[in-house]
Amino acid sequence: MANNLLAGKRGVIFGALDDQSIAWRVAEKCVEEGATITLTNAPVAFRFGKIQGLAEKLNAEAIPADATNLEDLENLFSKSQEILGGKLDFVLHSIGMSLNVRKKREYTNIKYDWMQKTFDISAISFHKVMQTLWQMDAMNDWGSILALTYIAAQRTFPDYNEMAESKALLESFARSFGYHFGTRNKVRVNTISQSPTMTTAGQGVKGFDVFFDYADKMSPLGNAPTDTCADYCVSLFSDYTRMVTMQNLYHDGGFSNIGMNPAVLNLEG
Repeated sequence: MANNLLAGKRGVIFGALDDQSIAWRVAEKCVEEGATITLTNAPVAFRFGKIQGLAEKLNAEAIPADATNLEDLENLFSKSQEILGGKLDFVLHSIGMSLNVRKKREYTNIKYDWMQKTFDISAISFHKVMQTLWQMDAMNDWGSILALTYIAAQRTFPDYNEMAESKALLESFARSFGYHFGTRNKVRVNTISQSPTMTTAGQGVKGFDVFFDYADKMSPLGNAPTDTCADYCVSLFSDYTRMVTMQNLYHDGGFSNIGMNPAVLNLEG
């Protein structure tokens, strides 16, 4: 049941590709809670994804933008403010891609130009988004900026490849820019470390199905599903979390704090 937690708020959602995307469900939840939004993704996603259908469903404008391109970001935030009627209250960064993972290159045999592309798309784009918002003064005071991350930033998951370092960089940007945005505008910046999730991108990681089941057994509450992640994002966009900033917030059913669950060893359950 919707509670109008975001009534009157304006936001931009990056990364909705199809109905398996976390960003897709976040967009739906934000509108259910009273927000008006614009959607954005890379131009290629408009050709191969279903973002236009989501835009029609939510009565939202979908604006193509390469998140690594500063001109595209300036155009996106300028148009979004024009369409929505003012400065932004929240932004979700849900972007990640590794050519090394896609091309099944082992971590010990990485192509470095692909690694640099991974960092630019998956992490540096977050800094570019925030820097553009900062320089355009496009965020309302007490706004909220979120990015989706993963526990591989802190722990070793070999098949996650250089996306692990990318997520670590992403989280560092949240802390560093969170200081500046908080000091100037009371805007908070956080990352959500989500459980393994059956998204199109997630399923591209080698052995994902096996690991998904392992994490589900390890976590006392099981893997956090897409819908509950969307709810968590809404709470962090709302006024109920105005003093939460510069945090990496685990949304993983307890996986991040468990050492060993006997269920994984088939000792019980």
